[in-house]
Amino acid sequence: MNIRAGDASALRAGITIEWLSVAWMTLEAAVGIAAGVAAGSVALVAFGIDSVIELLSGGVVLWRLVSEQRALDREGVERAEGRASRVVGWSLLALAAYVVAHAGYALVVRAAPEVSPVGMALAAAALVVMPWLVQAKRRIARAIDSPALKGDAACGVVCAYMAGTLLAGLGLRAALGWWWADPVAALGLVYFIVKEGREALRSNGGCACER
Repeated sequence: MNIRAGDASALRAGITIEWLSVAWMTLEAAVGIAAGVAAGSVALVAFGIDSVIELLSGGVVLWRLVSEQRALDREGVERAEGRASRVVGWSLLALAAYVVAHAGYALVVRAAPEVSPVGMALAAAALVVMPWLVQAKRRIARAIDSPALKGDAACGVVCAYMAGTLLAGLGLRAALGWWWADPVAALGLVYFIVKEGREALRSNGGCACER
């Protein structure tokens, strides 16, 4: 497969933006989980775990773009994407079950998490970073006609919504002392997590969300 000069340039840009996305998701996962465990925040831990799963999905998309750049077997890449999407889909549904169980327990026993300034800063940063990544991925996906990259951009939209929900819950806990805001925000994340999981199981690979 020969790649034209313009397509090759766009493909390199796609690989670069995916590397940036993988780096951000790694940071988001590490900080989210660590801060969530420290504060006892179900919503923050769930956000971090979701970032780990999205990191897996983004890694698959990155691999596909690099494989296309090297003119490797496209059918083999797509089969691998399909297997990865199934793993991502079931992982997301398992995460949703975890969130429901732990948020429900927190509401029953009235478990109040600590205020997490780090978690709030992470969510606020995600609201800035993710829209920028989404726009870049959409632009490059159009240039190289890549459904996989387009789907990964849709994942970024979901991540931004989740960050907004998380920030609202953490903010209410910090500002008003509402102990129930964190588990309720965690339950609010379930909609987005399940949506991603179902789309991943229905897809043929590329990303765990709607194209």
